[in-house]
Amino acid sequence: MARLGVLRFLPSQPMLLLVLFVAADAAGKGDGGLRFRREDGTFKVLQVADMHYADGLSTPCEDVLPEQVPGCSDLNTTAFLYRLLRAEEPDLVVFTGDNIFGNDSSDSAKSMDAAIAPAIAMKLPWAAVLGNHDQEGTLSREGVMRHLVGMKGTLARFNPQGVEIDGFGNYNLEVAGVEGTLLANKSVLNLYFLDSGDYSTVPSIHGYGWIKASQEAWFKQISSSLQKHYTSEQPRQKEPAPGLAYFHIPLPEFNNFTASNFTGVKQEKGISSPSINSGFFNTMVEAGDVKAAFVGHDHLNDFCGKLTGIQLCYAGGFGYHAYGKAGWSRRARVVSMQLEKAVSGEWQGVKSINTWKRLDDQHLTRIDSEVLWNRSYN
Repeated sequence: MARLGVLRFLPSQPMLLLVLFVAADAAGKGDGGLRFRREDGTFKVLQVADMHYADGLSTPCEDVLPEQVPGCSDLNTTAFLYRLLRAEEPDLVVFTGDNIFGNDSSDSAKSMDAAIAPAIAMKLPWAAVLGNHDQEGTLSREGVMRHLVGMKGTLARFNPQGVEIDGFGNYNLEVAGVEGTLLANKSVLNLYFLDSGDYSTVPSIHGYGWIKASQEAWFKQISSSLQKHYTSEQPRQKEPAPGLAYFHIPLPEFNNFTASNFTGVKQEKGISSPSINSGFFNTMVEAGDVKAAFVGHDHLNDFCGKLTGIQLCYAGGFGYHAYGKAGWSRRARVVSMQLEKAVSGEWQGVKSINTWKRLDDQHLTRIDSEVLWNRSYN
């Protein structure tokens, strides 16, 4: 059943500044190799979609209740992110596009710096992909991605070296097993990041961009290589390590869900996917390792639905300068992976993938907890 969070908590300006000051001084984990936690065998990803950051204090909020308008700005987005990072303590933060709203930004580089600042201040590893609005300001699409990969703490990459590929920001990250275990030097979780484009450049095709054949070919090659390494090299594993995919624009397959077969809210008039289907969903199905794909773009959708063995998930709109719905809380998605524990007590491969969302209300309410994948019954 759909659950709606009510947006009633927007901090006052003094409280906002206090949150920013305290959080900026908080200790964090820093960047470097990604690895599951020894103490509980988990790895947690926070997805932040559609911040639409612009010029900070001077940028007003969109679609909030009348009494919340005074003093509401990009700083509310910043405060929400700080609160989430402190509450969830993620191992990785993923920004899934439209991180800035280029049209309203006077300096795209400074806007991006401000948008990502909480993750950097708390020394948390982070990654990012581009949306359809990031390049509409003072930097080109290529320029935005080059700026992102040069920022402190980032694990984002411009593109794979030596590969001719469409877009900017196609890369993968590997998450190793617990240090000191048999899988300490193997990737037990694979993360794929792709540029889903902005708008069609083909005159006869209108609408949004899409994942191109060159990107699909790269994904297939990387997925195949990772699976081969995991299952054929010592210590050999029986099944491939699970994978997660992150990009901005939803695939046409997101149209396959009705109120009876998803968890969350679907309240946009339609799914804003490309007008053509380039086949990337089928490519993921054939590859076999991706268990869930996460997008943004449609701010008023926050659901997950399973199709042909893959969970297709929205995060819901995060930013206060992004369009939203007055009275409907800004939100973010958390995904947590849990390792299997052997009888000996040693951590093994990934056992399950769970998710929930957090609302920007007084209590950072947690909603829609569900199991996306479990090795024992998948």
